[in-house]
Amino acid sequence: MFTSVDDVSARLAETGYLASPAVATTVFLADRLGKPLLVEGPAGVGKTELAKAVAEVAGARLVRLQCYEGVDESRALYEWNHAKQLLRISAGRDETWDETRTDIFAEEFLLPRPLLTAIRGDDPKVLLIDETDKADVEVEGLLLEVLSDFQVTVPELGTITATRRPFVVLTSNASRELSEALRRRCLFLHIGFPEEELERRIVRLKVPGIDAALAESVVRVVGALRAMDLRKVPSVAETIDWARTLLALGAHTLDETVVRDTLGVVLKHQDDVLKAAAKLDLDAV
Repeated sequence: MFTSVDDVSARLAETGYLASPAVATTVFLADRLGKPLLVEGPAGVGKTELAKAVAEVAGARLVRLQCYEGVDESRALYEWNHAKQLLRISAGRDETWDETRTDIFAEEFLLPRPLLTAIRGDDPKVLLIDETDKADVEVEGLLLEVLSDFQVTVPELGTITATRRPFVVLTSNASRELSEALRRRCLFLHIGFPEEELERRIVRLKVPGIDAALAESVVRVVGALRAMDLRKVPSVAETIDWARTLLALGAHTLDETVVRDTLGVVLKHQDDVLKAAAKLDLDAV
C-alpha cells in the first residue's frame, strides 16, 4: 500500500489527515508487516479518522465494528437468518430433518457481521474495531482468532480464511486495560494531543479562510486549557469546532467576551467552563 514513511505522510495529507512522523512510521510498518494497529489515546485526537484516511488512500472499503458494552458474537462475527431458515423449514415439510438441516445452515442463510465481512472476498478492506476498550473482556477472545490467523470458524460451515488480509485498526480510549494477548498481536501507537505547530496546520487545513493569527491564538488558548485540571480537556476535534465557531461569528481576535461566550463549544462540563473562565489569563497565553 505504501512505499515509504514519507509516502504515508504525503498520501494521508491528500485526504486531509496530517500525520506526525510517529503516526506515519507506525502506519507504514503495520502495512509492511501485515500487523493490526492498536491506536490508543484520548477521545478526539484522530484515531478513527486515521482508519478512514487509510481506507481512502487505499481505495479500500471501510468495515467498522463499533464496540460497546454488550456487543457479542452475533454482532461482531455472524448470525443466522432465522426468519429465512423458518421459511425454508416450512417449505420442506415432507423432507427429513437431516435433509432440511443441511440446507438451512448453508451460505445463503448466513448474515456476516463486521469481522467476518472483513476477511471474506478479494477486494481491499480496512477493518476498524472502534473503541475496543468499551467492549466486554469476552469480546477480545473473538478477536484473537481473527487477528492471529485472519480466519473465522463457523461450526456449521467450517473455517473461513481470508484470501486477502484487511488492514486492521483497533482504537482505544484506555478506559480499561486491554489483554496482553490482544496487545501482542498488534503494533502499538499512542496518539496524544499534537504539538502546537502541527495543531495550527490542522486548524488551517480543516477551517479554510481562518486568519493565521486567529488560528494561532485558538491553539495557544486550547493549550492553556489542557494544562488546567479539567474533567474533560479539549480535543483536536474541539479545537477545530472552536475555530469554525469563531469564523462563523466573524471574530478576528480572541478577547475575554468572545472566549466567555463560546467556551461551551470547547468545554463540555459546566464546572470546567466556570474554572476556565476564572483561571484563564489571555494576556499570559
